[in-house]
Amino acid sequence: MIRFLLGVAVGVLIFLLFIYFGGGQVVKKVGEGLTETGKRMEHLEEVIKKEGDEVGKDIKKKILKEEKEVPKKGQ
Repeated sequence: MIRFLLGVAVGVLIFLLFIYFGGGQVVKKVGEGLTETGKRMEHLEEVIKKEGDEVGKDIKKKILKEEKEVPKKGQ
């Protein structure tokens, strides 16, 4: 129980120091950085989806081509 109360007290102290020393500015800068990162991630997701679709189509073509060739070899 003492550890829990000590942990709560330390957490509150850290929070107050964060606010006192300009926590709002830090949060604002971090938020701006995360916004930029989010935009980059969205772009990468679009590129990956497009390339994934292309790769999937190529794989299907190769599989269908191999299936057509297998009966020819057996005859």
